[in-house]
Amino acid sequence: MKKSTLLFLLIVWSSLINAQSITFVSERTGKPLPKISVLGKQGHILASSDIDGTIDKQSLKPDQEKFQLVYKNIPIDTLSYSDFDQPVIKINDQVTEIDPVPVKNNKSGKYIYVTGNFNTYTTLNNTVNGYADGIVRYIFNSKTKKLKAIRIQQYRIFRVLKSELNLKKSSSWEFSTFMQVPDIKWVGNVDLYKKSKNMVYQAVKSSKSDKIEIKDVQYPEKDIAFLGYHFFYARNIINIAYNKDSRKTLEDLLEYNQNRSIKLKYKNEPSYNILHIYANFYPTSFDSGDHKDDHKVKFDLDRSYYTSKYWEDPSFPDMQTILNSFQKGDLKEQQNTDSTNTIKHTT
Repeated sequence: MKKSTLLFLLIVWSSLINAQSITFVSERTGKPLPKISVLGKQGHILASSDIDGTIDKQSLKPDQEKFQLVYKNIPIDTLSYSDFDQPVIKINDQVTEIDPVPVKNNKSGKYIYVTGNFNTYTTLNNTVNGYADGIVRYIFNSKTKKLKAIRIQQYRIFRVLKSELNLKKSSSWEFSTFMQVPDIKWVGNVDLYKKSKNMVYQAVKSSKSDKIEIKDVQYPEKDIAFLGYHFFYARNIINIAYNKDSRKTLEDLLEYNQNRSIKLKYKNEPSYNILHIYANFYPTSFDSGDHKDDHKVKFDLDRSYYTSKYWEDPSFPDMQTILNSFQKGDLKEQQNTDSTNTIKHTT
């Protein structure tokens, strides 16, 4: 009798836990859709689906009323809270068929050049705290596939400038300094993720690509105190997409996404503030040659640097337009300091 009671309680508990999970799937293929972001009515990034297309319903609140779904930097749907009562939500993802098609050059050389578009942004307590995007070139050794150099070509910086900075109130801070160009150093040797004891590796196949999710578990989930501040690393998740059924070489790379999160507070703050750092890369060309490329542009948070309106390309991952539609102008672009002055500063 006791065993049957225990079994019944386990079944009930399991069903309650599973009821909190919501899975996004493609309306066309029925396959799970990872990296769907759910935005609240004020542009708060409330949730993002994992490699299995799943989010936790507890991250959504009824008072939000309407939720904007964003997939691959494109708004795809608006749902009400009641729409999330179903465990599986079908998404029409046909609007995402504008992905850039990488240009490949088959000539050999000492280096492999992977050029593409990137964006990076931070959120504090789910509210956007800074944004940057641009064009970057990664230079790899063609034999070892090790990353040798990063060359930023153009970029824009947008900041939410705070009028008040209270050192004893971390919720008032600006965290633009955490924004970074995506770190793709292992994409040419993806098996290194498998060998790391600090990472959990999971691979799935979709209709168009092979997807890999790596969860970094090296950070202890414990409070670290320093000079009155408390923080701990919550998680570090990397998602990489390669051509379907490929050998997962550099030339097979389709997309790289990283989401790091940290919880922090000053000792007198009632609760932790949650900082998310997003970094995304989308390759547009692969080439090779014998020169390392000495062209360097410093990624300076106090300025932008561009010679063309690269963000107007339909395939560019321009999350700034989406985020700023909610921020109502709070994201301020830093002055373009291109020495040729061919493109004027815009806001």
